[in-house]
Amino acid sequence: MQITLLNYTPLSVCSHAIRTCWQSFDKGDCGGEMDRALIDRVGNKNKHKSTLEHLYYTFYIKGISRALLQELSRHRVASLSVKSTRYTLKELKLESSFLPLQENMQRAKKYLVFTSNDKVNEASMQALENLRLILLENVSLDIAKYCLPESYKTELTWTINARSLQNFLELRSSKSALWEIRDLANNLYQTLPSDHRYIFEDCIQ
Repeated sequence: MQITLLNYTPLSVCSHAIRTCWQSFDKGDCGGEMDRALIDRVGNKNKHKSTLEHLYYTFYIKGISRALLQELSRHRVASLSVKSTRYTLKELKLESSFLPLQENMQRAKKYLVFTSNDKVNEASMQALENLRLILLENVSLDIAKYCLPESYKTELTWTINARSLQNFLELRSSKSALWEIRDLANNLYQTLPSDHRYIFEDCIQ
C-alpha cells in the first residue's frame, strides 16, 4: 500500500480552540511548546477529546483490498472518496489471460492484494480471471462487479479528525486486528507530521 498525507490542520488551530474556552489566548505561543503541552494536557490527559476534533488529516491511500475498505467503513466519523469500480473496472478488460496461475502471479499483483496463504491467493487469481472473461462478454460493469474478489485493490482519499484517528489507531494497531488494516494503522501513524505524532503515540499497540 502507499499512503500520502495530502493536507492537515496546524496544531495552532487546536490550541486556539482550547484557549477559546478559557479566553487564555495571551498564554499561547502559536502552536509552539506551550500550546503542544496544552493539547496533550487537555485533549489527552484530561480527556476533553472534543477539542481534538478541530485537527483534520487527509490521506491518499492506494493499493488496499476491498476487504480493508469494508473495515474502514466501520469508522463512521471520517470521509471516504473511493475509486469507482463502475468506471475503472474496464482496465481489467484489456489484460490477457491470468492462466496458468503460477506464471502470472506477479502481473496479478497489479489488481490483487495477496495474503500469506498460497491457496487463497490462487483462488483470488481464479476469481480475477473469471471476472476478466465476463467483461469480455460485455456484461455491464454494474453487474460484473458483483463477482469481484475481496482482495481486489482499490484506493481512496480519506479525511479524519484527530479524535477519530486516535480511536482508529488504538483499535486497528492491535494484534487482533486484520493484518492489512494493522499495517495501514502503523503506516498512517508514520505518515503523520512529526510534530503531531505525540498526540497519537499512546494509541499505537
